Amino acid sequence: MPAGVTWGQYISFSIAAMLSMLAGSQVVHLYYKPLQDLNEYINRELKNLPDNIQVQIKDDLSKDGILK
Repeated sequence: MPAGVTWGQYISFSIAAMLSMLAGSQVVHLYYKPLQDLNEYINRELKNLPDNIQVQIKDDLSKDGILK
């Protein structure tokens, strides 16, 4: 193993690192709620595109269940 650590130390560090990353991402999503205004953001950005492209993108996103 790198740096002379044992398999047990390496695995326990890897598990602790993974759990802290998962907990951190969960805290960010619970506190900042980044996907809550996704529909408004998409609609605002689509207004900058030509009409024919707007319709095509809206249809594609509606079929995928992303845009309501």
